[in-house]
Amino acid sequence: MSEQTRFILTENDIPRFWYNIAADSPVPPTPVLHPGTKEPVTPDFLSAIFPMEIILQEISTERYIEIPEPVYEAYKLYRPTPLIRALRLEKALGTPAHIYYKYEGVSPSGSHKSNTALAQAFYNKVAGTKAMTTETGAGQWGSALSMACKFFGIDLEVYMVKVSYNQKPYRRYLMETFGAHVYASPTHRTQAGRNILAQDPESPGSLGIAISEAVEVAATSNGAKKYSLGSVLNHVLLHQTVIGEEAIKQMDLAGEYPDMVIGCVGGGSNFAGIAFPFLRENLKHGHRTRLIAVEPKAAPSLTRGVYAFDYGDTAQMAPIVKMYTLGHDFIPPSIHAGGLRYHGMAPALCALYDAGYIEAVAVGQLGTFEAAIQFAQSEGILPAPESAHAIRTAIDEALKCKETGEKKVILFNLSGHGHFDLSAYHKYLAGELEDYDFPEEAIASIKERLPEVKAFA
Repeated sequence: MSEQTRFILTENDIPRFWYNIAADSPVPPTPVLHPGTKEPVTPDFLSAIFPMEIILQEISTERYIEIPEPVYEAYKLYRPTPLIRALRLEKALGTPAHIYYKYEGVSPSGSHKSNTALAQAFYNKVAGTKAMTTETGAGQWGSALSMACKFFGIDLEVYMVKVSYNQKPYRRYLMETFGAHVYASPTHRTQAGRNILAQDPESPGSLGIAISEAVEVAATSNGAKKYSLGSVLNHVLLHQTVIGEEAIKQMDLAGEYPDMVIGCVGGGSNFAGIAFPFLRENLKHGHRTRLIAVEPKAAPSLTRGVYAFDYGDTAQMAPIVKMYTLGHDFIPPSIHAGGLRYHGMAPALCALYDAGYIEAVAVGQLGTFEAAIQFAQSEGILPAPESAHAIRTAIDEALKCKETGEKKVILFNLSGHGHFDLSAYHKYLAGELEDYDFPEEAIASIKERLPEVKAFA
């Protein structure tokens, strides 16, 4: 008798509530500071770029927040997403481990980003927002928000990191298909962009720079435009917990429970989305699941960054938050995992990592693509380069089980497909990619470039 591979829920199993880790976190929240005064931000400051419901969710300590009906109905386009046991990969590895993956690439935009894009567009619509701005790295977030804004009748400007704008034109075309206006950041449209280009006319851009441009456009629009982002802040992580809530139900259908939960991290949203509900089970019900965040060696904020207060963007316009950071002026190398090139990490996730409730590892670009190819050839799904970081670590853990003979249960979040990343796969197969380790001298100078925040340091 063959073993079951897919564990499918029905529409009735789509979570009705998002889970808020703030209600159960064993570590206290750190303050969010005004970039100018360096004092705790007020709702008035945040209201210049966010609708009030988003601000309330950002500071909420309610354990569960109800998903609005229009968002729930939109989720039905692709949720619940499948949980799949990677039997063919297990066989290829010769491991006794059981490997499962939660596949978020079935969403219309191709990744987990739709989970929060639909929510943010809805709350902006209710608040009367007519136009929004955002940044995007590889384009998964920009694609998701473009779709969501079209659904809710909102115009959108997307500032896409220039290196990804050139590397991944098909993601840009998808955004434009949904009606968004996409610009290669840094641009001459903003003062932040002009300042960067004056210093370096050939700047490849960064998420920090793209955030600066998108925030500037919203903040100087006299309320005509609001800003939206796809990771880092609490409300974004909150919206992603539909992933983990579904996965808990599906692991129950499988008759197993994960020994470890793995996800890639750039800003932290897809990892938090699958891991936070399992962390709740650790904290409240005594489970001991390992929660492993995987980042690129080229942008190793958790594993090699400094835990300190830093600006969320390059131009020092976004709030200052306490996080593991490589410095707000960090310009990443042009690795193909564009969504993982942020200089910092979600503050809530950083606090939990600092306290030892989650783990983090960093992996190289070549090993990541090797794992992606092995996964594609076994399971038939081409993963996004970002998601392949989780695959790399899942394979590494499965191979450890092969050595020890342990039958551990591994769950990872396959956060998006790689259909728009074929140029990256082409370069890997042609031997044109290389590994890049963030240099030690750059790590040593991070503290010199941080803002002085004496009252809260």
